Amino acid sequence: MIYLVEDDDSIRELVIYTLRSTGMDAKGFGLPSEFWHAMEEQLPELVLLDIMLPEEDGLEILRKIRGRRETKSLPVIMLTAKGTEYDQVVGLDNGADDYVAKPFGMMALVARMKAVLRRTAEKSAEGKVLQLGELRVDPVRHVVQAAGEPVNLTLKEFELLCLLLDNPGVVFTRDQLLNQIWGYSFDGESRTVDVHVRHLRQKLGDCGKYIETVRGIGYRSGDGNA
Repeated sequence: MIYLVEDDDSIRELVIYTLRSTGMDAKGFGLPSEFWHAMEEQLPELVLLDIMLPEEDGLEILRKIRGRRETKSLPVIMLTAKGTEYDQVVGLDNGADDYVAKPFGMMALVARMKAVLRRTAEKSAEGKVLQLGELRVDPVRHVVQAAGEPVNLTLKEFELLCLLLDNPGVVFTRDQLLNQIWGYSFDGESRTVDVHVRHLRQKLGDCGKYIETVRGIGYRSGDGNA
């Protein structure tokens, strides 16, 4: 899945049409708020990100992506009408994987995307994969498999699962999970954790047993025999 954040309707529609015609799944967003909502539902394989946007600019979105554990390695290509060397350096210094100045050719853009995805796949092959029993999580590629079957998780479910698997046997209280996953500014209830764990277990099927409840305290990852 490819996400495009571009407020120019004609450019957005053309890019999405081109990507879909080349066999890629793609979604376009005219507003950053729409993009962040989609990120909560499903993480993409790559983001195409314009710099000049309403609500917040693309560089700020890029900083947020790089600042979050679950998306810090997510490939991002910046798209902008600005073609100066300064703007290119700023984008790359903030963690962009590539930079394409408008106007650009569609096939050239697709080629640049494929090159970035290839590099990401190569890095992933060298990266750490989290595994417990029949549950396998690739944090870099954002891929979850339960008993060999792919599992689609929301952003928070994915982050919660990675945290537990990356710390096998460590018991996290609900407050600790709220702080680490939702942030210290989160003003919701600790029941939020329980709801997400329940949904996560349901999606993982039999592999949901690896998320163990420690009565009166919180949760941990384990072999499911506790």
